[in-house]
Amino acid sequence: MLLAKDVEVNAQGGDYGNALQTASIRGHEKVVEMLLAKGGEVNAQGGRYGDALSAASSGGHKKVVEMLQEHQL
Repeated sequence: MLLAKDVEVNAQGGDYGNALQTASIRGHEKVVEMLLAKGGEVNAQGGRYGDALSAASSGGHKKVVEMLQEHQL
């Protein structure tokens, strides 16, 4: 997986802004967990939803919202 290759997890681009926002809007809990562990920034701005928390909320993914909120603390 790309995370093993030391890619920039907060790289910006695309419709959803970054990988964490994309995983969040789609409800991919394991991917969100991996990105957060590698330094994914919950509050990074960009993309269609603005940030990962807004993306997860818009998608109705309660577990992902909780994960992101816990990581903000």
